[in-house]
Amino acid sequence: MSNNFLYLRRLGIDTYQEPVVYMREDCDICRAEGFSSQNRVCVTVGERHILATVNIVKSDLLHHDEAGLSEAAWMLIGARDGDQARFGHPAPVDSMSFVRGKLYGTRYTDESASAIIRDIRDGRYSDIQLAAYVASGAGRLLDVDETIAITRAMVASGRRFDWGTTPVMDKHCVGGLPGNRTTPIVVSIAAACGLLIPKTSSRAITSPAGTADTMDVLTNVNLSFEQMRAVVEKEGACLAWGGSASLSPTDDIVIRVERALDLDCEGQLIASVISKKVAAGATHVLIDIPVGPTAKVRQEDMAQRLAQQLRTTGKALGLEVGVLFTDGTQPVGTGIGPALEARDVLRVLRNEEDAPADLRERALTLSGALLELGSVAAPGAGRLRAAETLKSGSAWNKFKAICEAQGRRSDPPVAPFRHTVSAPRSGLVAHVNLRSLAKAAKLAGAPADKAAGIEMHVRLGDRVSRDQPLLTMHAESSGELRYALDFLESHPETVSVEEHVL
Repeated sequence: MSNNFLYLRRLGIDTYQEPVVYMREDCDICRAEGFSSQNRVCVTVGERHILATVNIVKSDLLHHDEAGLSEAAWMLIGARDGDQARFGHPAPVDSMSFVRGKLYGTRYTDESASAIIRDIRDGRYSDIQLAAYVASGAGRLLDVDETIAITRAMVASGRRFDWGTTPVMDKHCVGGLPGNRTTPIVVSIAAACGLLIPKTSSRAITSPAGTADTMDVLTNVNLSFEQMRAVVEKEGACLAWGGSASLSPTDDIVIRVERALDLDCEGQLIASVISKKVAAGATHVLIDIPVGPTAKVRQEDMAQRLAQQLRTTGKALGLEVGVLFTDGTQPVGTGIGPALEARDVLRVLRNEEDAPADLRERALTLSGALLELGSVAAPGAGRLRAAETLKSGSAWNKFKAICEAQGRRSDPPVAPFRHTVSAPRSGLVAHVNLRSLAKAAKLAGAPADKAAGIEMHVRLGDRVSRDQPLLTMHAESSGELRYALDFLESHPETVSVEEHVL
């Protein structure tokens, strides 16, 4: 008689956070249960169980009485080599019918959104099903009511802070502008001025770095709910990754798939932003929307529509939303990528002479608006107070204190492989393609490789000579450096130099 269990093996396979179980095609359980590739199965070890996606093995990688687990599955179930696991078919994911309905034109409701988000949180969606959910909201397929329903469901899916006071501030950028790492500076200035600002951020979706990726270079961002509360109560602020504190936990699950698809859907973006702010206990949030021809938001009418939807969704969940439209025509600062952006942030906070002026000015503008929104500066006086706070060193001292309260303060790493790309001719820097720059930085390894990315040496309108440096690629391996350079060579429009520009 065959056993109704298999012994587990840790195969050390990184499946990008999706739990995967590997089973031999001819093992007794696989044949008896009728499992095939991409089936979802319930894996049970003692009292613990997870849902995982089946991959079928047709070699001798596993014995007949073994099943292998991916790293994600191994960590989720807390297994040990040799544990006995039982396998069965999970209950059908009924909420997928709502996703299919949306793909055919049926709107999401409060009930359907709650069911979908609950099942995503509980790990019941495979990556294929998650991709269908992301596609169901791509472009402008979600209206405001649907977005509000999804946002409410995302907040309800996790824990939520209540700080017992008001105002509680937050700041966010919708993204699409490489190097625009103003948040650590803004948070430091706001907290130094006495505002409460429990800032959580996501990892990068389609960019070479998000705020959480950049801060991960400088301090510990993986704070639990209780650790985050302790840091904020001590310093009045934090700079943490929202996923580790179980705030709107489905957001990070969806982001993982959006990143793989290179999609950042408008309705889901709004739900992501607002749900994280509400879950963090914010009452007021300032949102930066960069607008430019190759930015995420490319036209003024798109920016106005997005701003209105953010305000409406925020209001529905008790959040006051302020919006600033900013220049999205070129990168901000000199660095693109976690460590390079962290270096820019430190230069601004330390008031160093070579600090990027554009990053400093943008951070002061946003800080001033946030101080006014939080009523610690009179209308029109916020920027001056922000500048004084930065110049005095108070913001730098607050930043150091926040990092130390979060567990460490580190220096940005330096990439071992670098190559400078020079101007092919003399002329003016006439065009910068932000999407191509972001693509090149990601090919170099960012954000997974913290030191990888691009260091910019020019700005739009600069006059350059032939062979003058335009940018320097940074990578942690020679292969990734070559990939990025090959991409730039085949996309000369990334940074265009024109000989005669009127």
